[in-house]
Amino acid sequence: MRSHYYLSIADLAHAHGPVPALSYDGAGPNDLAAAVQNAMRTTDLFAHWRALQDEPEDVDPSLGTVDPQAAASARVSDLHTDLDLITDLPMSIVRHRLNLLIGNSWQLRDMRKA
Repeated sequence: MRSHYYLSIADLAHAHGPVPALSYDGAGPNDLAAAVQNAMRTTDLFAHWRALQDEPEDVDPSLGTVDPQAAASARVSDLHTDLDLITDLPMSIVRHRLNLLIGNSWQLRDMRKA
């Protein structure tokens, strides 16, 4: 099922994941959207994270599922950044990848069928 996630990032300048090598390091909303879209469309972020695990071969391969049609866009709104993500990936995978990229700096505002 294709879902539209409506997310908010309070302070994009401080939105970083816990592992610097995997973390978002862009300069603005367009960079964030590109990083999120790439994380959903490709296995790059997952593969890098998996390689850092103590037992990479024990990592559930379903966490590496991708959506080549995922689309992300972001814009500054008031004092925060709004991020829209459309994908068929389940929330568990979206959450994992967002946490790798920007830590717990994001908030899910709404989710609807796309």
